[in-house]
Amino acid sequence: KGVVTAVSVGTTTLTAKVGSFNASTTLTTTPALTPVANVMPLTVNGSLCSSGSYLNKACVSVTICNPDLSACQTVNDILLDTGSYGLRVFQQAIPDLTLPPVASGNGLLTGCVQFADGSSLWGPIRTALVKLGNEPFVSVPIQVINSSFGSLPGTCANPDPTPVSSGFAGILGVGVAKEDCGPICTFTSANGVYFSCSGSACVDTTVPLADQVQNPVAALPVDNNGLIVSLPPVPVGGVPSIAGSVILGIGTSTNNTLTSSVVLKTDADGDFTTVFNGVATNGFADTGSNGLFFPHADPSVLPVCAAPNDDWYCPPVTRTLLATNISATGSPRSSVSFQVSNFITLVNSSNRVFSDIGGPSSFGFDWGLPFFMGRSVAFGIEGEPSPLGTGPYVAY
Repeated sequence: KGVVTAVSVGTTTLTAKVGSFNASTTLTTTPALTPVANVMPLTVNGSLCSSGSYLNKACVSVTICNPDLSACQTVNDILLDTGSYGLRVFQQAIPDLTLPPVASGNGLLTGCVQFADGSSLWGPIRTALVKLGNEPFVSVPIQVINSSFGSLPGTCANPDPTPVSSGFAGILGVGVAKEDCGPICTFTSANGVYFSCSGSACVDTTVPLADQVQNPVAALPVDNNGLIVSLPPVPVGGVPSIAGSVILGIGTSTNNTLTSSVVLKTDADGDFTTVFNGVATNGFADTGSNGLFFPHADPSVLPVCAAPNDDWYCPPVTRTLLATNISATGSPRSSVSFQVSNFITLVNSSNRVFSDIGGPSSFGFDWGLPFFMGRSVAFGIEGEPSPLGTGPYVAY
């Protein structure tokens, strides 16, 4: 094995000789490509993720700046999450920024977001300039995750305190909604999401749409109608890491025109219907989930692993299964084949990225990151038109 360093553009011949054996090959170097403005690099357990990351972790990089551009920080290890909305970053990841708070009455607006796995994030809402790929900066409210801010409400009693405890430096929520709570938080104070904090006292509050944590894709000047997540296929048994792309916009440029075989309209939460083993449940496509999680599995086909790994399935052999996704409007329908292998066997390998990893669910059919491997999956933002239709929708 060796390393070649390019010093100029051109072609050269490399020759290797061992004893009487010799071989040669031609190497051509070309000018470096200018990054495409609407493309964000995406790695799964790759260079954009922290070392020691958990399995099937999809990471991007985001630049965050003070509103006057007096200071900026580019933060890696941001979890790409199509199942939530808005940017949330740990205070520890942006120590040099002084982002102004968003006011709420006489206090400061603070948020609590809860996820299906039982985890939660707490912290103040602040205004920042955010840069996705090489798109223009957008000014949006974001959440600065800080579990020691104010007094924790009962609905957010055990939030993650550090990037180490959560497994990421932040979350970029780029699902089909424009805000993280929407209209209900504009007129219902007991929403469990937003609070007004004065000193250490925090009380329920209503929040105008403009002050809620915003999906930054929807704020872009041009590529604001959605995005496409594209990942290469992964064989049964896995690989150490993969690299793909997040392409901003749908049908707004030559590189984001998706010829899709199925477009599933979703409800406001990004859900469609999935039928598995004859039972219909809510389905959703979620890069933030590191496996396929689904209910109603036959235990003789997909037994659950023994504790402490009982969040996963451990079939004796790889199972090939079938589920049907149905648009929220009732049509179209799409049958999707997927595979589930033995979790213990997989994690005992040297690989970290798996297309055949799954576990039981009590919250619907979660088409997690394995669903995206070998596909280009589009997310149309609510109310925004594109060649695939008007959002919200998921297409693949």
